[in-house]
Amino acid sequence: MPEASVEKRSVRYPCRMPLVDVPYTPADGPLPPDVRAFIDDAEERIQRILDERRGNPIHGFVPSDFIEVYRALEGVARLDDLPNRSFCEWGAGIGVVAGLAAMLDFDACGIEIQSTLVEEAESLVADFDLPVAFACGTYIPAGHESCFDSSGSFAWVDEGGDDAYRELGLDPRDFDVVFAYPWPGEEHAIRALFDAVAAPGALLVLHRGLEDLQVVRRDP
Repeated sequence: MPEASVEKRSVRYPCRMPLVDVPYTPADGPLPPDVRAFIDDAEERIQRILDERRGNPIHGFVPSDFIEVYRALEGVARLDDLPNRSFCEWGAGIGVVAGLAAMLDFDACGIEIQSTLVEEAESLVADFDLPVAFACGTYIPAGHESCFDSSGSFAWVDEGGDDAYRELGLDPRDFDVVFAYPWPGEEHAIRALFDAVAAPGALLVLHRGLEDLQVVRRDP
């Protein structure tokens, strides 16, 4: 989900983006009971946070369509050419998508700049005994802020936070699958950032709005 941001900035797109569409077939049928229970619990937590922060909302805290995301991730997990199963959620919120990835046997982690949301994410996955690591900080590595620089349309970004990759003990190139739910106008910058920092062959799963998910691959 789009995470909270420290400032509103305009966007230009200086990075190469040879990202290739990846056909996949979303899963269908009823959700597994444990997945249904996880999503129900997560949605209750999100509603509680929204109610508690009604007068002081967390900017950018907008939930994904978790059922559709799970179906998409299940389709991605079945791809024959999936490199491996290392997964990162950029802008993790309370970690629902990272948790769903772990339920599909991905080695999952999430990055979120709001410490209160990270605490809730850690509580959520602990309650369901899911092995997901979270880091509080930015998913934009140092030196790649230009993907979100001046000119173009405005977007909320999470620059200025701690280096989340250092906290995780990982590098952006370590992930085989990255998930992001960008704001309108921010998708191009997310794609540019992914192309700049991801490993060749890595997949980006983009939640682009209601029931609209796209999977692209960084051209090796």
